Amino acid sequence: MNETTRTYDVIVIGAGPVGENVAERARAAGLSTVIVERELLGGECSFWACDPSKALLRPVVARADARRVPGLGQAVAGPLDVEAVLAHRDKMASYWKDEDQVDWLNSVSVDLIRGHGRLDGPRKVSVQTPDGETVALTARHAVAVSTGTSAALPPIPGLDTVHPWTSREATSADKVPGRLAVVGGGVVAVEMATAWQALGSQVTMLVLEDALLQRMEPFAGELVTDGLRQAGVDIRFGTSVTSLAREGGEVRITLADGGHLAADEILLATGRAPRTWDLGLETIGLTPGDWLKVDDTFRVTDVADGWFYAVGDVNHRALMTHQGKYQARIAGAVIGARAKGEPVDDTRWGAHAATADSAAVPQVVFTHPEVAAVGLTTREAEQSGRRIKVVDYDLAHVAGAHQYAEGYRGQARMLIDLDRNTVAGVTFAGPGVGELLHSATIAVAGEVPIDRLWHAVPAFPTISEVWLRLLETHRG
Repeated sequence: MNETTRTYDVIVIGAGPVGENVAERARAAGLSTVIVERELLGGECSFWACDPSKALLRPVVARADARRVPGLGQAVAGPLDVEAVLAHRDKMASYWKDEDQVDWLNSVSVDLIRGHGRLDGPRKVSVQTPDGETVALTARHAVAVSTGTSAALPPIPGLDTVHPWTSREATSADKVPGRLAVVGGGVVAVEMATAWQALGSQVTMLVLEDALLQRMEPFAGELVTDGLRQAGVDIRFGTSVTSLAREGGEVRITLADGGHLAADEILLATGRAPRTWDLGLETIGLTPGDWLKVDDTFRVTDVADGWFYAVGDVNHRALMTHQGKYQARIAGAVIGARAKGEPVDDTRWGAHAATADSAAVPQVVFTHPEVAAVGLTTREAEQSGRRIKVVDYDLAHVAGAHQYAEGYRGQARMLIDLDRNTVAGVTFAGPGVGELLHSATIAVAGEVPIDRLWHAVPAFPTISEVWLRLLETHRG
Protein backbone atom coordinates (compact mmCIF):
# COMPACT_ATOMS: atom_id res chain seq x y z
CA MET A 1 0.00 0.00 0.00
CA ASN A 2 1.25 3.49 -0.84
CA GLU A 3 -0.13 7.02 -0.92
CA THR A 4 -2.18 6.55 -4.09
CA THR A 5 -3.06 2.82 -4.17
CA ARG A 6 -4.89 1.22 -1.28
CA THR A 7 -6.84 -1.99 -0.64
CA TYR A 8 -9.63 -2.43 1.90
CA ASP A 9 -12.18 -5.10 2.64
CA VAL A 10 -15.02 -2.61 2.15
CA ILE A 11 -15.27 0.73 0.35
CA VAL A 12 -18.23 3.03 1.07
CA ILE A 13 -18.98 5.97 -1.24
CA GLY A 14 -21.01 8.64 0.53
CA ALA A 15 -20.66 9.66 4.18
CA GLY A 16 -24.16 10.71 5.05
CA PRO A 17 -25.81 8.93 7.99
CA VAL A 18 -26.45 5.88 5.81
CA GLY A 19 -22.88 5.52 4.58
CA GLU A 20 -21.54 6.17 8.07
CA ASN A 21 -23.66 3.34 9.44
CA VAL A 22 -22.67 0.91 6.68
CA ALA A 23 -19.00 1.68 7.38
CA GLU A 24 -19.37 1.39 11.16
CA ARG A 25 -21.21 -1.95 10.92
CA ALA A 26 -18.69 -3.36 8.45
CA ARG A 27 -15.85 -2.27 10.72
CA ALA A 28 -17.62 -3.79 13.74
CA ALA A 29 -17.64 -7.07 11.79
CA GLY A 30 -13.86 -6.89 11.69
CA LEU A 31 -13.48 -5.66 8.11
CA SER A 32 -11.06 -2.90 7.12
CA THR A 33 -13.21 -0.06 5.82
CA VAL A 34 -12.77 3.28 4.09
CA ILE A 35 -15.43 5.90 3.39
CA VAL A 36 -15.25 8.47 0.57
CA GLU A 37 -17.00 11.82 0.79
CA ARG A 38 -16.78 14.92 -1.40
CA GLU A 39 -18.83 17.26 0.81
CA LEU A 40 -19.53 17.16 4.57
CA LEU A 41 -19.58 14.04 6.71
CA GLY A 42 -23.14 13.72 7.92
CA GLY A 43 -24.57 14.45 4.50
CA GLU A 44 -27.93 15.88 3.54
CA CYS A 45 -29.73 14.99 6.76
CA SER A 46 -27.28 16.68 9.11
CA PHE A 47 -26.74 19.88 7.16
CA TRP A 48 -29.56 20.49 4.66
CA ALA A 49 -32.55 18.33 5.59
CA CYS A 50 -33.62 16.62 8.83
CA ASP A 51 -31.69 18.59 11.44
CA PRO A 52 -31.99 22.14 10.09
CA SER A 53 -35.57 21.73 8.86
CA LYS A 54 -36.82 20.42 12.21
CA ALA A 55 -34.92 23.19 13.99
CA LEU A 56 -36.91 25.68 11.91
CA LEU A 57 -40.18 23.87 12.52
CA ARG A 58 -39.94 23.15 16.25
CA PRO A 59 -40.64 26.72 17.46
CA VAL A 60 -43.39 27.10 14.86
CA VAL A 61 -45.25 24.00 16.01
CA ALA A 62 -44.59 24.66 19.72
CA ARG A 63 -46.04 28.17 19.42
CA ALA A 64 -49.08 26.93 17.50
CA ASP A 65 -49.75 24.33 20.22
CA ALA A 66 -49.16 26.82 23.05
CA ARG A 67 -51.64 29.28 21.58
CA ARG A 68 -54.40 26.73 22.24
CA VAL A 69 -53.43 26.02 25.86
CA PRO A 70 -55.42 28.02 28.45
CA GLY A 71 -53.15 30.50 30.19
CA LEU A 72 -50.49 30.43 27.46
CA GLY A 73 -52.21 32.05 24.51
CA GLN A 74 -51.47 35.61 25.61
CA ALA A 75 -47.85 34.79 26.42
CA VAL A 76 -47.11 33.53 22.90
CA ALA A 77 -49.31 35.93 20.94
CA GLY A 78 -46.40 37.83 19.41
CA PRO A 79 -44.20 36.96 16.43
CA LEU A 80 -41.35 34.48 16.55
CA ASP A 81 -37.85 35.76 17.25
CA VAL A 82 -36.53 35.12 13.77
CA GLU A 83 -32.91 35.79 14.67
CA ALA A 84 -33.08 33.29 17.53
CA VAL A 85 -34.78 30.65 15.37
CA LEU A 86 -32.17 30.95 12.62
CA ALA A 87 -29.35 30.91 15.18
CA HIS A 88 -30.76 27.70 16.67
CA ARG A 89 -31.03 26.24 13.16
CA ASP A 90 -27.36 27.08 12.55
CA LYS A 91 -26.39 25.37 15.80
CA MET A 92 -28.38 22.25 14.97
CA ALA A 93 -26.64 22.14 11.58
CA SER A 94 -23.26 22.36 13.41
CA TYR A 95 -22.63 25.63 11.55
CA TRP A 96 -22.06 23.48 8.43
CA LYS A 97 -18.83 22.03 9.84
CA ASP A 98 -18.20 18.32 10.27
CA GLU A 99 -15.38 18.06 12.84
CA ASP A 100 -17.58 16.11 15.26
CA GLN A 101 -18.46 13.63 12.53
CA VAL A 102 -14.77 13.16 11.72
CA ASP A 103 -14.03 12.51 15.40
CA TRP A 104 -16.77 9.89 15.49
CA LEU A 105 -15.43 8.19 12.36
CA ASN A 106 -11.98 8.04 13.93
CA SER A 107 -13.47 6.56 17.11
CA VAL A 108 -14.83 3.56 15.16
CA SER A 109 -11.57 3.12 13.19
CA VAL A 110 -12.96 3.83 9.73
CA ASP A 111 -10.60 5.60 7.31
CA LEU A 112 -11.75 8.72 5.46
CA ILE A 113 -10.76 10.01 2.03
CA ARG A 114 -12.21 13.36 1.04
CA GLY A 115 -12.90 13.68 -2.64
CA HIS A 116 -15.10 12.59 -5.51
CA GLY A 117 -15.29 8.81 -5.69
CA ARG A 118 -16.17 7.05 -8.94
CA LEU A 119 -16.33 3.37 -9.79
CA ASP A 120 -13.51 2.26 -12.07
CA GLY A 121 -14.55 -1.29 -12.82
CA PRO A 122 -15.48 -4.23 -10.55
CA ARG A 123 -14.41 -3.66 -6.92
CA LYS A 124 -12.44 -0.55 -7.90
CA VAL A 125 -12.99 3.10 -6.95
CA SER A 126 -10.99 6.11 -8.15
CA VAL A 127 -11.02 9.18 -5.90
CA GLN A 128 -10.15 12.69 -7.06
CA THR A 129 -9.09 14.58 -3.95
CA PRO A 130 -9.44 18.37 -3.48
CA ASP A 131 -5.67 18.81 -3.91
CA GLY A 132 -5.70 17.08 -7.30
CA GLU A 133 -4.40 13.70 -6.18
CA THR A 134 -5.91 10.48 -7.53
CA VAL A 135 -6.33 7.65 -5.04
CA ALA A 136 -6.98 4.18 -6.49
CA LEU A 137 -8.97 1.94 -4.14
CA THR A 138 -9.67 -1.78 -4.42
CA ALA A 139 -12.22 -3.69 -2.33
CA ARG A 140 -11.64 -7.30 -1.33
CA HIS A 141 -15.29 -7.92 -0.52
CA ALA A 142 -17.70 -5.06 -1.21
CA VAL A 143 -18.29 -1.56 -2.53
CA ALA A 144 -21.35 0.14 -1.06
CA VAL A 145 -22.86 3.27 -2.61
CA SER A 146 -24.76 5.58 -0.25
CA THR A 147 -24.77 8.79 -2.28
CA GLY A 148 -28.43 9.62 -1.67
CA THR A 149 -30.48 12.00 -3.78
CA SER A 150 -30.68 15.61 -4.83
CA ALA A 151 -33.59 17.81 -5.83
CA ALA A 152 -35.23 16.91 -9.14
CA LEU A 153 -35.97 20.12 -11.01
CA PRO A 154 -38.71 20.28 -13.65
CA PRO A 155 -37.85 21.56 -17.17
CA ILE A 156 -39.44 25.00 -16.80
CA PRO A 157 -38.36 27.66 -19.32
CA GLY A 158 -36.28 30.32 -17.57
CA LEU A 159 -35.44 28.09 -14.62
CA ASP A 160 -31.70 28.65 -14.97
CA THR A 161 -32.15 32.42 -14.73
CA VAL A 162 -33.99 32.59 -11.38
CA HIS A 163 -31.63 30.58 -9.13
CA PRO A 164 -34.51 28.76 -7.41
CA TRP A 165 -34.46 27.40 -3.91
CA THR A 166 -34.29 23.65 -3.49
CA SER A 167 -34.62 21.93 -0.14
CA ARG A 168 -31.00 22.93 0.59
CA GLU A 169 -31.62 26.66 0.25
CA ALA A 170 -34.96 26.40 2.05
CA THR A 171 -33.32 24.93 5.15
CA SER A 172 -30.17 27.08 5.16
CA ALA A 173 -31.37 30.56 4.07
CA ASP A 174 -30.09 33.35 6.33
CA LYS A 175 -32.99 35.77 5.82
CA VAL A 176 -36.75 35.61 5.46
CA PRO A 177 -38.08 36.37 1.96
CA GLY A 178 -41.04 38.73 1.92
CA ARG A 179 -42.88 36.52 -0.57
CA LEU A 180 -42.11 32.84 -1.13
CA ALA A 181 -43.66 30.70 -3.86
CA VAL A 182 -43.56 26.95 -3.19
CA VAL A 183 -44.03 24.60 -6.13
CA GLY A 184 -45.16 21.15 -4.98
CA GLY A 185 -47.49 19.52 -2.49
CA GLY A 186 -45.38 16.85 -0.81
CA VAL A 187 -43.54 16.69 2.52
CA VAL A 188 -40.80 19.23 1.73
CA ALA A 189 -43.36 21.65 0.32
CA VAL A 190 -45.73 21.57 3.30
CA GLU A 191 -42.98 21.63 5.93
CA MET A 192 -41.14 24.57 4.39
CA ALA A 193 -44.40 26.44 3.77
CA THR A 194 -45.20 25.94 7.47
CA ALA A 195 -41.79 27.20 8.59
CA TRP A 196 -41.37 30.26 6.38
CA GLN A 197 -44.97 31.49 6.74
CA ALA A 198 -44.49 31.48 10.51
CA LEU A 199 -41.15 33.27 10.18
CA GLY A 200 -42.75 36.10 8.26
CA SER A 201 -42.98 35.19 4.57
CA GLN A 202 -46.18 35.43 2.60
CA VAL A 203 -46.23 31.92 1.17
CA THR A 204 -48.11 30.84 -1.95
CA MET A 205 -48.21 27.13 -2.74
CA LEU A 206 -48.60 26.11 -6.40
CA VAL A 207 -49.78 22.50 -6.40
CA LEU A 208 -50.29 20.56 -9.62
CA GLU A 209 -52.49 17.95 -7.92
CA ASP A 210 -55.84 18.51 -6.23
CA ALA A 211 -54.61 17.75 -2.70
CA LEU A 212 -51.55 17.85 -0.45
CA LEU A 213 -49.60 14.77 0.71
CA GLN A 214 -51.17 12.54 -1.92
CA ARG A 215 -49.21 9.44 -0.90
CA MET A 216 -50.87 9.48 2.52
CA GLU A 217 -54.46 9.02 3.65
CA PRO A 218 -56.67 11.82 2.20
CA PHE A 219 -57.72 13.15 5.62
CA ALA A 220 -54.06 13.88 6.42
CA GLY A 221 -53.68 16.22 3.47
CA GLU A 222 -57.04 17.84 4.22
CA LEU A 223 -56.12 18.64 7.83
CA VAL A 224 -52.70 19.98 6.80
CA THR A 225 -54.37 22.13 4.13
CA ASP A 226 -56.70 23.60 6.74
CA GLY A 227 -53.79 24.26 9.09
CA LEU A 228 -51.72 26.02 6.44
CA ARG A 229 -54.62 28.17 5.31
CA GLN A 230 -55.41 29.15 8.89
CA ALA A 231 -51.77 30.23 9.21
CA GLY A 232 -52.16 32.46 6.13
CA VAL A 233 -50.70 30.32 3.34
CA ASP A 234 -52.32 30.77 -0.08
CA ILE A 235 -52.75 27.27 -1.57
CA ARG A 236 -53.66 26.96 -5.23
CA PHE A 237 -54.52 23.46 -6.43
CA GLY A 238 -54.48 22.31 -10.05
CA THR A 239 -51.82 24.91 -10.82
CA SER A 240 -48.66 24.50 -12.90
CA VAL A 241 -45.82 26.84 -13.83
CA THR A 242 -45.05 27.42 -17.52
CA SER A 243 -42.15 29.87 -17.31
CA LEU A 244 -39.96 31.79 -14.89
CA ALA A 245 -37.90 34.98 -15.03
CA ARG A 246 -36.07 37.14 -12.51
CA GLU A 247 -36.43 40.85 -13.03
CA GLY A 248 -34.97 43.40 -10.66
CA GLY A 249 -34.48 40.76 -7.98
CA GLU A 250 -38.10 39.61 -8.26
CA VAL A 251 -39.17 36.19 -9.54
CA ARG A 252 -41.90 36.48 -12.18
CA ILE A 253 -43.97 33.30 -12.45
CA THR A 254 -46.26 32.54 -15.39
CA LEU A 255 -48.97 29.98 -14.72
CA ALA A 256 -50.62 27.53 -17.11
CA ASP A 257 -53.96 29.33 -16.82
CA GLY A 258 -52.35 32.54 -18.08
CA GLY A 259 -52.09 34.10 -14.63
CA HIS A 260 -48.97 35.64 -13.14
CA LEU A 261 -47.39 35.71 -9.70
CA ALA A 262 -44.46 37.64 -8.27
CA ALA A 263 -42.25 36.40 -5.45
CA ASP A 264 -38.91 37.20 -3.87
CA GLU A 265 -37.90 33.52 -3.90
CA ILE A 266 -39.30 30.33 -5.37
CA LEU A 267 -38.85 26.88 -3.83
CA LEU A 268 -39.09 23.89 -6.15
CA ALA A 269 -40.14 20.89 -4.06
CA THR A 270 -40.92 18.59 -6.96
CA GLY A 271 -39.24 15.31 -6.08
CA ARG A 272 -35.81 13.73 -5.78
CA ALA A 273 -33.31 12.20 -8.21
CA PRO A 274 -30.54 9.68 -7.42
CA ARG A 275 -26.97 10.95 -7.19
CA THR A 276 -25.62 8.40 -9.65
CA TRP A 277 -24.96 10.53 -12.75
CA ASP A 278 -21.21 10.90 -12.04
CA LEU A 279 -20.51 7.70 -10.16
CA GLY A 280 -18.81 5.64 -12.87
CA LEU A 281 -21.74 3.26 -13.24
CA GLU A 282 -20.91 2.83 -16.91
CA THR A 283 -17.68 1.03 -15.92
CA ILE A 284 -19.71 -1.85 -14.46
CA GLY A 285 -22.46 -1.98 -17.07
CA LEU A 286 -25.04 0.30 -15.45
CA THR A 287 -26.58 3.57 -16.65
CA PRO A 288 -25.51 6.85 -15.00
CA GLY A 289 -28.42 8.71 -13.42
CA ASP A 290 -30.48 5.58 -12.76
CA TRP A 291 -31.82 4.38 -9.42
CA LEU A 292 -29.96 1.29 -8.23
CA LYS A 293 -32.25 -1.72 -7.93
CA VAL A 294 -31.38 -4.02 -5.03
CA ASP A 295 -32.59 -7.19 -3.32
CA ASP A 296 -33.54 -7.30 0.35
CA THR A 297 -29.86 -7.61 1.35
CA PHE A 298 -28.96 -4.51 -0.74
CA ARG A 299 -26.93 -6.24 -3.41
CA VAL A 300 -27.47 -4.45 -6.73
CA THR A 301 -29.30 -7.05 -8.77
CA ASP A 302 -27.88 -6.07 -12.17
CA VAL A 303 -24.22 -6.54 -11.17
CA ALA A 304 -22.62 -10.00 -11.22
CA ASP A 305 -20.61 -11.62 -8.41
CA GLY A 306 -22.47 -9.88 -5.59
CA TRP A 307 -19.84 -7.34 -4.59
CA PHE A 308 -21.84 -4.15 -5.27
CA TYR A 309 -24.33 -2.75 -2.75
CA ALA A 310 -26.60 0.32 -2.80
CA VAL A 311 -27.96 1.54 0.51
CA GLY A 312 -30.29 4.41 1.41
CA ASP A 313 -32.22 6.76 -0.85
CA VAL A 314 -30.16 5.83 -3.91
CA ASN A 315 -31.99 2.47 -4.14
CA HIS A 316 -35.43 4.16 -4.14
CA ARG A 317 -36.95 1.79 -1.56
CA ALA A 318 -37.85 4.19 1.25
CA LEU A 319 -36.50 7.74 0.97
CA MET A 320 -36.14 8.65 4.66
CA THR A 321 -33.05 8.93 6.83
CA HIS A 322 -34.23 6.56 9.55
CA GLN A 323 -35.09 3.93 6.96
CA GLY A 324 -31.70 4.37 5.28
CA LYS A 325 -29.95 3.84 8.61
CA TYR A 326 -32.01 0.70 9.13
CA GLN A 327 -30.88 -0.50 5.71
CA ALA A 328 -27.29 0.35 6.62
CA ARG A 329 -27.35 -1.74 9.77
CA ILE A 330 -28.60 -4.70 7.77
CA ALA A 331 -26.21 -4.16 4.84
CA GLY A 332 -23.19 -3.89 7.14
CA ALA A 333 -24.15 -7.11 8.87
CA VAL A 334 -24.74 -8.86 5.51
CA ILE A 335 -21.37 -7.75 4.14
CA GLY A 336 -19.67 -8.97 7.31
CA ALA A 337 -21.42 -12.34 7.22
CA ARG A 338 -20.64 -12.95 3.56
CA ALA A 339 -17.01 -11.92 4.00
CA LYS A 340 -16.64 -14.52 6.76
CA GLY A 341 -18.55 -17.21 4.90
CA GLU A 342 -21.30 -17.22 7.53
CA PRO A 343 -24.94 -18.05 6.74
CA VAL A 344 -27.14 -15.18 5.55
CA ASP A 345 -30.70 -15.11 6.88
CA ASP A 346 -32.60 -13.24 4.17
CA THR A 347 -36.02 -14.69 5.00
CA ARG A 348 -38.89 -12.31 5.79
CA TRP A 349 -37.96 -10.40 8.98
CA GLY A 350 -34.65 -12.27 9.03
CA ALA A 351 -31.49 -10.66 10.44
CA HIS A 352 -30.21 -9.90 6.92
CA ALA A 353 -33.42 -8.83 5.14
CA ALA A 354 -34.88 -5.30 5.10
CA THR A 355 -38.50 -6.42 5.34
CA ALA A 356 -39.59 -3.16 6.98
CA ASP A 357 -38.86 -1.30 3.73
CA SER A 358 -42.06 -2.72 2.30
CA ALA A 359 -44.09 -3.56 5.39
CA ALA A 360 -43.45 -1.01 8.13
CA VAL A 361 -41.99 2.32 6.98
CA PRO A 362 -42.69 5.07 9.56
CA GLN A 363 -42.92 8.74 8.61
CA VAL A 364 -43.73 11.99 10.41
CA VAL A 365 -44.66 15.23 8.64
CA PHE A 366 -43.75 18.09 10.97
CA THR A 367 -46.55 20.51 10.13
CA HIS A 368 -49.36 21.85 12.29
CA PRO A 369 -51.16 19.54 12.60
CA GLU A 370 -48.57 16.77 12.43
CA VAL A 371 -49.06 13.62 10.38
CA ALA A 372 -47.63 10.25 11.42
CA ALA A 373 -48.03 7.05 9.43
CA VAL A 374 -46.63 3.54 9.15
CA GLY A 375 -47.47 0.57 6.95
CA LEU A 376 -50.12 0.58 4.27
CA THR A 377 -52.58 3.30 3.34
CA THR A 378 -56.13 2.36 2.39
CA ARG A 379 -55.32 2.84 -1.29
CA GLU A 380 -52.22 0.63 -1.07
CA ALA A 381 -54.13 -2.06 0.80
CA GLU A 382 -56.87 -2.10 -1.84
CA GLN A 383 -54.27 -2.31 -4.62
CA SER A 384 -52.55 -5.23 -2.87
CA GLY A 385 -55.74 -7.27 -2.88
CA ARG A 386 -55.64 -7.87 0.88
CA ARG A 387 -58.87 -8.10 2.89
CA ILE A 388 -58.68 -4.97 5.01
CA LYS A 389 -61.02 -3.43 7.55
CA VAL A 390 -60.72 0.37 7.92
CA VAL A 391 -61.22 1.63 11.48
CA ASP A 392 -61.48 5.42 11.98
CA TYR A 393 -61.65 7.48 15.14
CA ASP A 394 -61.90 11.20 15.78
CA LEU A 395 -58.90 12.15 17.91
CA ALA A 396 -60.81 15.11 19.35
CA HIS A 397 -62.91 12.59 21.34
CA VAL A 398 -59.88 11.30 23.27
CA ALA A 399 -59.48 12.76 26.76
CA GLY A 400 -55.78 13.38 26.23
CA ALA A 401 -56.55 15.60 23.24
CA HIS A 402 -58.69 17.85 25.45
CA GLN A 403 -55.75 18.17 27.84
CA TYR A 404 -53.36 18.87 24.98
CA ALA A 405 -55.12 21.92 23.54
CA GLU A 406 -58.49 23.60 23.21
CA GLY A 407 -60.24 23.06 19.90
CA TYR A 408 -58.10 19.98 19.13
CA ARG A 409 -58.72 18.56 15.64
CA GLY A 410 -57.37 15.22 14.50
CA GLN A 411 -58.09 11.86 12.95
CA ALA A 412 -56.81 8.31 13.43
CA ARG A 413 -57.09 5.37 11.08
CA MET A 414 -56.11 1.75 11.67
CA LEU A 415 -56.14 -0.88 8.92
CA ILE A 416 -56.72 -4.45 10.06
CA ASP A 417 -55.65 -7.40 7.92
CA LEU A 418 -58.70 -9.62 8.34
CA ASP A 419 -56.95 -12.82 7.25
CA ARG A 420 -54.04 -12.42 9.67
CA ASN A 421 -55.86 -10.44 12.40
CA THR A 422 -52.98 -7.96 12.60
CA VAL A 423 -52.49 -4.23 12.00
CA ALA A 424 -51.45 -3.51 8.41
CA GLY A 425 -51.21 0.28 8.64
CA VAL A 426 -51.87 3.24 10.90
CA THR A 427 -52.19 6.97 10.18
CA PHE A 428 -52.59 9.75 12.73
CA ALA A 429 -53.15 13.42 11.93
CA GLY A 430 -53.29 16.01 14.67
CA PRO A 431 -51.12 18.08 17.02
CA GLY A 432 -48.50 16.00 18.83
CA VAL A 433 -49.19 12.70 17.05
CA GLY A 434 -45.58 12.15 16.03
CA GLU A 435 -44.94 10.64 19.46
CA LEU A 436 -47.67 8.04 18.84
CA LEU A 437 -45.89 6.61 15.85
CA HIS A 438 -43.45 4.15 17.39
CA SER A 439 -46.22 2.25 19.12
CA ALA A 440 -47.89 1.89 15.73
CA THR A 441 -44.61 0.84 14.15
CA ILE A 442 -44.14 -1.89 16.76
CA ALA A 443 -47.69 -3.13 16.16
CA VAL A 444 -47.13 -3.32 12.39
CA ALA A 445 -43.53 -4.62 12.35
CA GLY A 446 -44.23 -7.05 15.19
CA GLU A 447 -47.40 -8.28 13.50
CA VAL A 448 -49.04 -8.13 16.92
CA PRO A 449 -52.40 -9.95 16.96
CA ILE A 450 -55.37 -7.65 17.49
CA ASP A 451 -56.49 -9.80 20.42
CA ARG A 452 -53.15 -9.21 22.15
CA LEU A 453 -53.26 -5.45 21.47
CA TRP A 454 -56.45 -5.38 23.53
CA HIS A 455 -54.24 -6.07 26.57
CA ALA A 456 -51.88 -3.14 25.86
CA VAL A 457 -53.47 -0.61 28.19
CA PRO A 458 -52.89 3.08 27.31
CA ALA A 459 -52.31 5.52 30.15
CA PHE A 460 -55.07 7.99 30.97
CA PRO A 461 -55.31 10.83 30.04
CA THR A 462 -52.96 10.66 27.06
CA ILE A 463 -53.60 10.94 23.35
CA SER A 464 -52.33 7.34 23.06
CA GLU A 465 -55.72 6.26 24.47
CA VAL A 466 -56.79 6.44 20.84
CA TRP A 467 -55.46 2.86 20.56
CA LEU A 468 -58.18 1.69 22.95
CA ARG A 469 -60.82 3.67 21.08
CA LEU A 470 -59.76 2.21 17.74
CA LEU A 471 -59.95 -1.32 19.15
CA GLU A 472 -63.34 -0.63 20.73
CA THR A 473 -64.60 0.72 17.42
CA HIS A 474 -63.32 -2.41 15.69
CA ARG A 475 -65.06 -4.69 18.20
CA GLY A 476 -68.28 -2.69 17.90
